[in-house]
Amino acid sequence: MSPKEDISDQWRDIHGVQEWEGLLDPLHPLLRREIVKYGEFAQATYDALDFDSFSEYCGSCMYNSHKLFDKLGLSKSGYKVTKYIYAMSHIDMPQWLERSRLTYTWSKDSNWIGFVAVSDDEESRRIGRRDIVVAWRGTVTPSEWYENMQRKLEPIGHKDSKVEHGFLSIYTSKSDSTRYNKSSASEQVMKELKALVEFYKSKGEEISLTITGHSLGGALALLNAYESAANFPKLPISVISFASPRVGNIAFRDELYQMGVKILRVTVKQDLVPRMPGIVLNESLQKFDDFTGTLEWIYTHVGAELKFDVRSSPYLKRGFNFIGIHMLETYLHLVDGFVSTSSTFRSNAKRDVALVNKACDMLVDELRIPTCWYQLAHKGLECNSYGRVRQRIIDPCGSALP
Repeated sequence: MSPKEDISDQWRDIHGVQEWEGLLDPLHPLLRREIVKYGEFAQATYDALDFDSFSEYCGSCMYNSHKLFDKLGLSKSGYKVTKYIYAMSHIDMPQWLERSRLTYTWSKDSNWIGFVAVSDDEESRRIGRRDIVVAWRGTVTPSEWYENMQRKLEPIGHKDSKVEHGFLSIYTSKSDSTRYNKSSASEQVMKELKALVEFYKSKGEEISLTITGHSLGGALALLNAYESAANFPKLPISVISFASPRVGNIAFRDELYQMGVKILRVTVKQDLVPRMPGIVLNESLQKFDDFTGTLEWIYTHVGAELKFDVRSSPYLKRGFNFIGIHMLETYLHLVDGFVSTSSTFRSNAKRDVALVNKACDMLVDELRIPTCWYQLAHKGLECNSYGRVRQRIIDPCGSALP
């Protein structure tokens, strides 16, 4: 739920105008709540995804856009969804997009990959501007997708900027033979952003763009920020990413800085994904710039880092659990409980600790919270008019599908 403190006179600092200097350790309470807010938007892309491989709607959103926040308990967030985003990939990455095992499905190629939302009038007054949000979805099975990284840098834009080939493929792929990706995810989101920016500028409103995502979604958020900064050079643009891998080379990083994009990377010490691609190389070689040049082939992170430690929470298990540590709900739990590196986990954290075990087994047994408890009622089955139990049917006229 969106915090209710008025931040209208502080929003630029919270949005990263000073690179969050002095706000991260100790973590400013207002910034903490804003990070959680955007994290919950990113979490919504998981909670609403149909990832049942035996469903004909696998890879789609289970709710249409005007019901999404109501269904997920975000009706008081102060934001309204304006657009769903769909993506495909021209390269073979079976673990990056969800696929149905059935012959007849809503789409053989496309996946629901995120949404665009905008703050309503009341929330805009509270936060001091009209905030446009783009939330990008990550992958459901993080333990496998990183193994399929191409580890191949591909040019983007101009100059020497290069980014991971696989990330760029998902962001830019399209095909006239598909129903949902005749335009790429990039084209879909930029068309919506241009319309929203033009509309609110015509009303004389101050506007910001905040892009968020977890894991693969964090990588897509950076690509989206890069393109948005090129199209809206005077618009305040910030990225709040969680568990994002490295995306591009040093030139890509430098160009983002030059364009004024503010980036806050939320990471967990024990999570391996933010170290990808390339655990050994990358940033460690930058000290040799004078000898190796701009290192066009080296991946590097960009932005300020807010790093947590699983061991700081008394509610989380200590053993290594790749999936559990990487889960966004684990990240949000750690954000909510963090005060400073010299303080203990705060006892008045707001988020329900049970949320951590939505899709993993990270909570200590003493809490008695079932593992992987989050699912649709009756696993999505319902009785039809003949009294037969069947998989639910999405009404094409009122569904989440475009």
